[in-house]
Amino acid sequence: MEKVLLGTTETPSPNREVAVRYVLLPLLPMIFGILLSGLNMCMGGSATSCEECLLIHPSCAWCDFGRGRTLTSRCDFSQNLQKRGCESQFIEFPSSSTSVLKNVPLSSKGSGPTQYDVTQIMPQKISLSLRPGDQTWFEVQVRQVEDYPVDLYYLMDLSLSMKDDLDTIRNLGTKLAQEMGKLTSNFRLGFGSFVDKNMSPFSYTAPKYQENPCNGYKLFPNCVPSFGFRHILSLTDKVDRFNEEVQKQMVSRNRDAPEGGFDAILQASVCKERIGWRKEAYHLLVFATDDVPHLALDGKLGGLVQPHDGRCHLDGNNEYSASTMMDYPSLALLGEKLAENNIYLIFAVTKRLYNFTALIPGTTVEILDQDSKNIIQLIINAYNNIRSKVELTVWDHPEDISLSFTATCQDGQPLPGLRKCADLKIGDTVSFNVSVEARSCPPRGTDQSFTIKPVGFKDRLEVAVDYRCDCSCSRTARANSSICSSIGTYNCGTCRCEPGYLGARCECQEGETSSMYLSACREAEGKQVCSGRGECSCNQCLCYESEFGKIYGSFCECDDFSCARHKGILCSGHGECHCGECKCHAGYIGDNCNCSTETSPCISDDGQMCSGRGSCVCGRCQCTEPGAFGDTCEKCPTCPDACGTKRECIECRLFNSGRLADNQTCQRLCKDEIITVETLSEYTQVLKHTHTHTHTHKQNVLCFSCRHSECGGGPDAMMVLLAVVGSILLVGIVLLAAWKLVITIHDRREFARFQSARSRARYEMASNPLYKHPISTHAVETDFNMYGKSYNGGVH
Repeated sequence: MEKVLLGTTETPSPNREVAVRYVLLPLLPMIFGILLSGLNMCMGGSATSCEECLLIHPSCAWCDFGRGRTLTSRCDFSQNLQKRGCESQFIEFPSSSTSVLKNVPLSSKGSGPTQYDVTQIMPQKISLSLRPGDQTWFEVQVRQVEDYPVDLYYLMDLSLSMKDDLDTIRNLGTKLAQEMGKLTSNFRLGFGSFVDKNMSPFSYTAPKYQENPCNGYKLFPNCVPSFGFRHILSLTDKVDRFNEEVQKQMVSRNRDAPEGGFDAILQASVCKERIGWRKEAYHLLVFATDDVPHLALDGKLGGLVQPHDGRCHLDGNNEYSASTMMDYPSLALLGEKLAENNIYLIFAVTKRLYNFTALIPGTTVEILDQDSKNIIQLIINAYNNIRSKVELTVWDHPEDISLSFTATCQDGQPLPGLRKCADLKIGDTVSFNVSVEARSCPPRGTDQSFTIKPVGFKDRLEVAVDYRCDCSCSRTARANSSICSSIGTYNCGTCRCEPGYLGARCECQEGETSSMYLSACREAEGKQVCSGRGECSCNQCLCYESEFGKIYGSFCECDDFSCARHKGILCSGHGECHCGECKCHAGYIGDNCNCSTETSPCISDDGQMCSGRGSCVCGRCQCTEPGAFGDTCEKCPTCPDACGTKRECIECRLFNSGRLADNQTCQRLCKDEIITVETLSEYTQVLKHTHTHTHTHKQNVLCFSCRHSECGGGPDAMMVLLAVVGSILLVGIVLLAAWKLVITIHDRREFARFQSARSRARYEMASNPLYKHPISTHAVETDFNMYGKSYNGGVH
C-alpha cells in the first residue's frame, strides 16, 4: 500500500472585494457623469434657435457657423463646436454667476458710538445671473454680536384671573432692568395690557356691567370696563416709569375663558411709532396670560365677518379702536407681521396649550407660575434661548427659483438641507451655503429679487436676479435679410421666416411641393421621405411625435427606443439608446449591454480563473471540464488531482529505479519535473525548500510515497466493531450504577427526615387528641314533694 500527498503553494492574490468596495464604488458617480457628458442630448434636442438650444441643458452651446449648416450642427457641446471650427467668440454659452455688490465686515460689538452701523450678516447685497438648469451658489455668514441693544415690551392679560399676577409685577421694572443689565448695556422697557372684545358673547354687555363688569362678584366687587388692547407705556430706559404705570392698573372681567391676546400682539407689532421700537435693537414681546387666545373666525360668534387688515388702529387714548369691527387676526397674519418687524414673541403662559406657536417663526414658550413669580427668570431664559440660535428665512421667493441650504455651525461639519444653527454662544459666527437654480425663464423684462434674513434680525441679504435666457447674437438680428430671401429675420445663423414661408432660407411657400424639395428629405435615393416617420416641409423633415420616445435626425432616421432589450429593459438598464444602437456604460458590452466585463466573480479561491476548468463569459464561469460545476467550477468529483495524474510516473520511479531501460520508460512517462521522497521528514524538508521558491513557480506539486513499515497498516474492522460495542456497554453500566446510587441516597435522606419528625411528637400514640367522647355527665339538683306540690324549688 502506498499513500499519495499533494502540496500546493501560491502567491496571495489582491483582495478584489475590498478593491471594488473602497476604490471602484466611490468612483461610480464620476464615471457615470463622464458617460452622461458623452451622450449628445444637445444635437438630439432639435433646437431651431439659440434660445431653444440653451434651454435643452446647461451644457449645450450655440454657434453661428454661417450658411450651409444644418440646425442640428449649431447646437452642441462647446468643445465639439470648437473642434468643428467655431471660434470661441462666436459660441453662445452663458453660465450662472454670482456678483457681490455690498460686503461690509461683521461687527464684534453691538453698543457704543457705532451702534447704528452694527452688521450681523455678510454680505448685504448680491446679484445673480442664472441660466436655467445651471446652479450657482453663495455663502452667508451670520454673527450674534455682543452687547446688542434690547427693546422689551411687556404685554399683560388684565382679566380677573390675573389679579395675583398683577400684584407680583408691581416692581418688575427695577428687577428686570438689573438682570438685563448683565446682558446688555442698552435696555428699554414698555408696557401694554389687554382683556377681550367688549361685546357679546366675549364680555358682559348688560347695562349693569357697563361701568363695572365685576358688579355682584363678591371676591372682587370692583374692576374696570373690558377693553381689547391698551398701550400704556412706550419703550423707555426709565424703569421707574414702568413701575409707576403698573401700580395704576386694575383688572377687568370678560365672559368666556379665551382672551383677545392676538389683537394685542398684532397692534404691538405694527404700531411701531407708538410703541417705540428701534431699528438697531432686538425686539422682545413678552405675552403673559393664563389662558389660550381667540383665533381667526372666532369673531363670527359676535357677528364680526371682516378679516383683520393687519394695520395699526390705536386711537388718541392709545386704545385699539377696531376691536368691535374686525375679526381676530390669523396665525399666518400674525407671523408675517412679527417677522416683518423683527419681533421675537415670548409666550409666558400658565398652561401647556400653545402648540400652535410652532407655526410662528421666532416664537418661544415659557411656563409661567400661577402668580408670575418666575417672570424675570423666564424672560432671561427666553432671551438666552433666542440668542443661542440663528435661523434663516426667505422673503419674496420667486416660484421659478429653487434654493437649497447647507449650514456649517460651530463644529465645522456641513449639514445639508438645514438653514438653522443652535447651541451658539454670543459672538459665534456661523455660515450657510446657498445653492440657487432657475427652473425656467420668466417673461422678458421681468425683474426678480428676494431677501434672506435671520429670524428677528434687522440685518438682511438682498438678492437681485437676472436670467441668462437670451443670446447676445440676438441683439444683432437683421430683418428682411438677403440671406433669408428678404422675407425673414436672420438671427444667430438661422432664418425666422415671415408667415407663409418655409425653408432654411425662407426659399419656399407653404403648400408648395416638388420633387426637388422631397429629394432633400431622403437620406438616399430610393428611401422613404423622412424615413417614413415625418413630413417634408420645404426640404426639411418635421419628425412625428411618438408615445414610445423621441424621433430625431435630419431625416428622422434616429430614435431613442428602437434598441435591443434584455428581459424587456432597454439596453438592459446598463446603457443609453442612441439612433437604434445601445451605448453601454462602463463595465458592460454586447448589443443589449447585458454582458458584464467584470471577471472578479470568476476568480476561484486558489486564484485561478474558473479553477482552470472553464472560461469567464459575461461575469460568469462556463465550465468546460467534464463533471465540473459550481460558481467558479471549483467542484469536480470526477476530475483527477495533481498526484493522480502522475501516478504512472511515480510507480515507474519507485519500482524500476536503477534499471537503464526502465529509466528510459520513466522519462517518457514523466514529462514534468517530479520530486520523490522516501520518508515523511524528507517530504517536510522538501516542502519547506519549495516554499522558498514560490516566487518563480506558480504551483509546485509534491507527491509522497512510503512503505508498509512506515505508513502502517489499515485499521482492523473486527477490532473497531468490538471497541465500539464495548464502549456502548461500558457507558450503559456506568449510567445505571450512577442512577442506583442517586436513588439510594435519596431514600435514606427521606427515611432520616421521617424519623426526626416522629421523635419530636408530644402526644401519646395510643390516643387521638382530636377525638371527643359522645357522652358527658352533669349533676342536677331536684326537690320532689308529692304532697306539697313543689317541683324543682318552684311554687305554682
